[in-house]
Amino acid sequence: MVAMAKHAQHRLDLEPGGHGGGGDPAGGSQPIRRRKRPFIQISAAGPIPMLPGKRKRREATPEHEYNPGLAVEATVDHHRQPLTFASLPFPSLPMLFTRKSHGGAAGAGDVEREGSGQDQAGYRNRHASGLASILAVEDGVVYKPEAEAHTRWYRKLLDAGVEENGIKPVPIEERTNTQYNNLFTVFFTGLLCILPLPTGMLATTVFRLSLRDASLTILFFSAFCTAAPAFMGCGGYKTGLRQMIQARYSWGLYVVTVLLVLNAATVTGFSIVAAIVSGQTIAAIDPGHVSVSVGIVIVILASFVLSLLGYRVLHIWERWQWLPNLIVITITVGIGGKHLANQQDVPAATASQVLSYGGLIAGYFITFGGTASDFSIYHDPRAPLRKVFTYIYLGIFTPSVPLLILGAAMGGAVPVVSGWEEAYESYGTGGVMAAMLEPAGGFGKFVLVLLALSVIGNIGISMYPVALNLQMLIPAFTKVPRFIFTLAVTALMIPLSIAASRAWEESLENFLAVIGYWAGFFDAVLIEEAVVFRRLDWESYDHSIWNVGRKLPSGVAALVASLLSLGLVIPGINEVWFVGPLAKTAGDIGFELAFFGTALFYFPLRWLEIKWRGHL
Repeated sequence: MVAMAKHAQHRLDLEPGGHGGGGDPAGGSQPIRRRKRPFIQISAAGPIPMLPGKRKRREATPEHEYNPGLAVEATVDHHRQPLTFASLPFPSLPMLFTRKSHGGAAGAGDVEREGSGQDQAGYRNRHASGLASILAVEDGVVYKPEAEAHTRWYRKLLDAGVEENGIKPVPIEERTNTQYNNLFTVFFTGLLCILPLPTGMLATTVFRLSLRDASLTILFFSAFCTAAPAFMGCGGYKTGLRQMIQARYSWGLYVVTVLLVLNAATVTGFSIVAAIVSGQTIAAIDPGHVSVSVGIVIVILASFVLSLLGYRVLHIWERWQWLPNLIVITITVGIGGKHLANQQDVPAATASQVLSYGGLIAGYFITFGGTASDFSIYHDPRAPLRKVFTYIYLGIFTPSVPLLILGAAMGGAVPVVSGWEEAYESYGTGGVMAAMLEPAGGFGKFVLVLLALSVIGNIGISMYPVALNLQMLIPAFTKVPRFIFTLAVTALMIPLSIAASRAWEESLENFLAVIGYWAGFFDAVLIEEAVVFRRLDWESYDHSIWNVGRKLPSGVAALVASLLSLGLVIPGINEVWFVGPLAKTAGDIGFELAFFGTALFYFPLRWLEIKWRGHL
């Protein structure tokens, strides 16, 4: 793209302010006098999108919207002296396109202040907005706002601690956190709450397992299924990539969009489960005065505030909230635990019952694989893999298994203990806990309040990755501050939670089963990609191509492998709305078929894709 000028008789020597000094070396003493501005030649280091209606031949106006992904030079006259946009003779032009930025270019979706302070030559990659910046996302370079460029109200939010961190890769020099025990506490506290209880209760209330059989099923499936998200979480600190950004290196830039929606729905679903249990508990404190719906609204709004403050505040909260949670859960068991030995009589468990409930447990655990890396991306990558794996594994496994078994014990006692069945029918899990604490009187009600609030940390860490997933969906969304998506998720969760609470048990069972199927596809592909094809070479996750579709894998191998394994999954589904032919005899084995089937099909398909493309 070239706009040629009439040959000028002298070299233009322009200052950044837009005023020339003519021959005066100090500049700015005399204005440049000319009858018309010379045309300017614009050259670029790459192709520039031509936007219709932007060409102006009458004056020195660039023929395109400014593209931040390009190194731009402007030359005037036959001398071809390089200028920057800041030195052009019309100072208002950059202001049409920019907000001030400091430091180098960042990746698409970057709404985080860099902090490195490395100045770039001239003003390269500083000016972007509107359509031009959206078009530039393909090349991984977008505008990076600074605090001084924000409006006053937004700066106040940042000063209050609100995180504006986006989805861009975190460079190795910024991965400096060596408090790896944070990875234990963030999951341990998030799960040391009343959320696992209703999932445990399904074993004895719906699947009619004895407490012994339920406990063994929980223990075995938990031990196996926790390994997948623990390993996937290690990719965060090794690569500096969010979990669903890592997925692009196997699922591709475009196919992964489907997974973003599924992952956001899954994490939101768990938050809804937690909100319902908390709402039931609040309502059970004073029956007839506070409804479950009001309780749901209270806990979701409290969780919104925590999630709004971001990654660092979440880690601080999770570091300490586990202590009061552990105390109140212990008190509850201490007061009402004497009734848990009274279990209903049920026949011996069948393989179908065990596998079906095991599928729900798998759905509970392996879905952490969609978010685990989001909490480790700022940690120093020099730590041994086994150390980080152990922290994440224990952070998920340690609180979940005892609480799932406690839930199974509560469910088995519901039909036997006087008053518990009525409490369960009225307020679900919260009603049973209220019945357990009834002998403690007013103190028991206080404990119920703390039990209800124990899920705030869980919902907070769930809202955090959901907002990030939404930012990844559409390039334009990367320009929207993360807290806007957190607010949108909060507004969506409240009505969905209230609606799901009306058919609570059925909603929970269907939700846990379905999410296990897609998570099986997802986890199998990411683990096989990292271990088999990349051989744990974390540097092969090249930051420079993280949003360049033509350089990332196509995603066809992962998609086809999942679709082929889906043909095996459907006959193995055992749900209220569908029972497959395999499930009639073997129980629900959909998760197992999804995980191992996808892993089996992905190997030859990905090998062929690499062979055809010539690279990963």
